[in-house]
Amino acid sequence: MRTIDLNADLGEGYGPWTMGDDAAMLDIVSSANVACGGHASDPDTMARTLGLAKARGVVTGAHPSYPDKEGFGRRRLPSTPDEIEHFVAAQVGALIAIGRLVGQPVTYVKPHGALGNVAAAEVPVAAAIVRAVRAIDPGLAILAISGTALETVARGEGVPAYSEIFADRGYTPAGQLVPRAEPGAMITDPGAASDRLLAFLDSGDMPTVGGAPVRLAADSVCIHGDSDHAVAMARHIRERFLACGLAIAPFMGL
Repeated sequence: MRTIDLNADLGEGYGPWTMGDDAAMLDIVSSANVACGGHASDPDTMARTLGLAKARGVVTGAHPSYPDKEGFGRRRLPSTPDEIEHFVAAQVGALIAIGRLVGQPVTYVKPHGALGNVAAAEVPVAAAIVRAVRAIDPGLAILAISGTALETVARGEGVPAYSEIFADRGYTPAGQLVPRAEPGAMITDPGAASDRLLAFLDSGDMPTVGGAPVRLAADSVCIHGDSDHAVAMARHIRERFLACGLAIAPFMGL
C-alpha cells in the first residue's frame, strides 16, 4: 500500500489568543509543525500543542520563522546569514526543551512563511538554516518545499531532507509558491485540492499558475491550519486519500 504524510502548521496561538483548531487537526494529520516563538507561540502554547500531539501519536517538528509576531512571519526581515542561524537555533532549541519536559520528541525542522520561501530560493539562507539544524542535532531532519534550494543544500550537507508539497497553495512554473497576494495563490475548495493532489501523486507533475506543470516529489502534503476551512479541507483530503488506497503515515517513519 502506498503511504503519504499529512502535515499542518500548528501551535500558532499566543497567550490567550488561539489560531485554528489544533485538537481537530491533530486527529487528521500524521505530522505537526509546531510554532516555536518566532511568528507565534509561547512556552505554554508549545507545551500544550506538543502534549496534544503526543496523546494522538502525531510526529512533531519545529516551525521556526523570522522573529516577527506582528507580521505572522510572512514578511522578510533584513537578516544576515549569521542572524538567521542564531534565531533558528534559538527557536528550535526552545521547542526541543519543551518537548523534553512534555515527553514528546522533536524530530524535524520546517521553516515557516517568508523564511521558508526565501530559503527555497536563496542558497545562503538555506545554508544558514542547515547549519543551525545540524549544530543542534545531526539527527534532525529538514522538511523542505520540494525541488528548492533548502532541499538541495540539506542533502549536500548530509542532513536528512524530505520533500513537501502544499494542498492549498498554487505553484509558479519555477516550482515556487505563488505569493499570497497574487491570483491563484490559495486553493480553498476541498474537492479541487484533493483532485489536484491525487493527480499529482499519480503523475509527479504539479499544475502551475500561468505555465506548464512542474515535476516535484512528495514525502508529505501540507494543509495550513490557520484558515477557517482548514479542518474541513484536511478531513476531506484524508478521506479521499484513504478511499483511493493511500495510507496516512508520518514521513519520518516512511
